[in-house]
Amino acid sequence: MIITPITHKHYEDVITLANLVHGENYLDRLGLEKMCDMGTKHGINACFVALDNNEQLLGFRTSYSAQQWTIDKWCTPKEWPVLPSQMAYFKCIAVSPTAQGQGIGPKLLQASINALRQQGALAGVAHLWKQSPGNGAIKYFTKAGGQLVAVHDERWLENCLVDNYYCTICGNQCQCQAAEMTLLF
Repeated sequence: MIITPITHKHYEDVITLANLVHGENYLDRLGLEKMCDMGTKHGINACFVALDNNEQLLGFRTSYSAQQWTIDKWCTPKEWPVLPSQMAYFKCIAVSPTAQGQGIGPKLLQASINALRQQGALAGVAHLWKQSPGNGAIKYFTKAGGQLVAVHDERWLENCLVDNYYCTICGNQCQCQAAEMTLLF
């Protein structure tokens, strides 16, 4: 397996996988370009893909650099272990259904942590999908050392209403919860 920074040559495969795993209209090219821009600081890209030996996409992770993302109503910075200026954001991860259970998620997370640390971040925060199959998102993040900060109801409903996002569980009226979790580097 090869873990390497996301480049334009990976975009179409990343978008296809994101929409398969997270739901229709979850990601498009403009959104992915923005994610990668927000994850690059000091020339270091914190967004990665996992490829097999034939360079086929197995999974990806996007992360935002500290001070390059907006702290919104879904964030609880007073509960974070570091200052907001030192906090990166783990935006998105997806692993192909045929490649799950091979440790790809943790390897992608570690690659992002290494890059974010080089950029100067001391920790990261994520909003993990509580309704993920088998609660896998929270389990893997907790195993990596993540700490629960808060649970937010209807975290992705606005994406349904504004961006025509279609949740794989709830359809166009997403009621899923997000577990806000932090991870110290």
